[in-house]
Amino acid sequence: MCGFVGCFDLNSGSEPVAEGLKEELRSQVIEMSKKIRHRGPDWSGVYTGDNAILSHERLSIVDPLSGKQPLISDDQTIILAANGEIYNHKEIRESFKGKYNFRTGSDCEVIIPLYKECLQNGKDFTAMIEKLSGIFAFALYDSKNDTYLIARDEIGVIPLYQGWDKNGHYYVASELKALEGECISIEEFPNGSYLYGHSRNAPVNPIRWYKRDWEDYENVKNNARATDDKGEIINPSVIDKVRNGLESAVKAQLMSDVPYGLLLSGGLDSSIIAAITQKYSKKRIESDSKESAWWPRLHSFAIGLEGSPDLLAAKKAADYIGTVHHEVHFTIQEALDALPDVIYHIETYDITTVRASTPMYLLARVIKSMGIKMVLSGEGSDELFGGYLYFHKAPDAKEFHEELVRKMSKLHLYDCLRANKSLMAWGVEGRVPFLDKDFIDIAMRLNPADKMSIRLEDGKQRMEKWILRKAFEDLLPESICWRQKEQFSDGVGYNWIDTLKKITEEKVSDAEFARREKRFPVNPPKTKEEYYYREIYSRLFPSDSAAKCVPHEAGVACSTAKALEWDAAWKNMDEPSGRAIGGVHNDAY
Repeated sequence: MCGFVGCFDLNSGSEPVAEGLKEELRSQVIEMSKKIRHRGPDWSGVYTGDNAILSHERLSIVDPLSGKQPLISDDQTIILAANGEIYNHKEIRESFKGKYNFRTGSDCEVIIPLYKECLQNGKDFTAMIEKLSGIFAFALYDSKNDTYLIARDEIGVIPLYQGWDKNGHYYVASELKALEGECISIEEFPNGSYLYGHSRNAPVNPIRWYKRDWEDYENVKNNARATDDKGEIINPSVIDKVRNGLESAVKAQLMSDVPYGLLLSGGLDSSIIAAITQKYSKKRIESDSKESAWWPRLHSFAIGLEGSPDLLAAKKAADYIGTVHHEVHFTIQEALDALPDVIYHIETYDITTVRASTPMYLLARVIKSMGIKMVLSGEGSDELFGGYLYFHKAPDAKEFHEELVRKMSKLHLYDCLRANKSLMAWGVEGRVPFLDKDFIDIAMRLNPADKMSIRLEDGKQRMEKWILRKAFEDLLPESICWRQKEQFSDGVGYNWIDTLKKITEEKVSDAEFARREKRFPVNPPKTKEEYYYREIYSRLFPSDSAAKCVPHEAGVACSTAKALEWDAAWKNMDEPSGRAIGGVHNDAY
């Protein structure tokens, strides 16, 4: 995983850009790229062409020695800057045997022959990108045809932004901060989309390449059930499919030429990923599991305040799974001191994201100090299986599923943003097996009734994510497998959130808050805590374009707005913590 900045349409004006101006643009792009060097501290590379400039900051995970970027095709005409991992690169390489001369061992180089093939077959870029299994954002420049292809993975695990300067030059960058100050307009590049552009044509908009049948409830409502309405298992093969699919995803994502580890909070999701990883960690995946792993012990990492729920559960899970476990304690003052740096790196003022990103940011620094460059984590499970506690209130399977679809569409704004940018602030790559493209299809095509927290005959309610817990209950201690959902920002220690609310209430006066719409006409904050984060954000990213890149909807939190329709008591609640969901947290079972 890396970072890049691309500048295109250099000759978009009436006259070709002069060499002196091109050199100025090159220097400008390099300075922009330096702002995201934390994403790629291992190497820097720059390409300058007649109509495009690409700068790349590399974090070397696969092929550290020869995989420098930007990558250049065997015929020197195609230039690629990519950020992410292509997990099926070996299979794609094999399909081009004798057709393309690969110049590196980089997993991302397979994008180049796929692009060439795509041009020959009618420019079906959707079909081309669908062949990629991984997490990615890339910018490809075809110097022969003077065209460029920009694309982002289906869920938006990898961040990508686009912008335009006053001269009409088009930019893309891995983080917003690279564009701020240079572009008069900045937007997030949409996830699951691509843009194919040519400087001689009018500007074009990104095209959605990622579309699935499961987005419509009608296509999943009659799928095979694992259980009947009473909760009795009637089709164990459905549960087996969940297990086999996730194990395949984890195994594929263990490809690495550098030391890797695990984020282990002690919750269900990270514990499942840890247990599966341990199962495959003894062998090197890049050798098709024929060679012994280069690093013999699997390391796991947890963070929290002293005595926090996550630390206790993570230790129990690690002991059971057998990882070398590292417990990191932080103080509230350390976290408060880090807030400006955290907001700078995550580029948002969303309350839940800031709360959860801060301990993850602190943990990433420790992980990097130990020589670990890649970690696996459990993001995405709650969106696939309805793990958030408010899903208990879903009135029926249709609304349950439609909310899952909506949550999946918002992941790039919240959990994916937090996990990627908090870790990459210190040059640590995060991989998310739950969001493997094939596993997403498996999980989202499950009959939604199997995911719901139905009321059982004994009067108790079935626990959220029951089908996932059942699929892996033999790999985990019972107390971990059946542990209630705990938001990461809660699990690191309840006092963290309580202190944030208290301090921000004190630091933002009533008078300031009353004038919030004048101070922040774009997305005025709804609470004093959000106001406090917004003040920091605005100092770092002063443009209105930057402010508009942050999601801002009505309700408990942008990511849980649907809950407002499910329980009247939540309509005026501005607290997104899991503990605020009354009647569900702690006492539901």
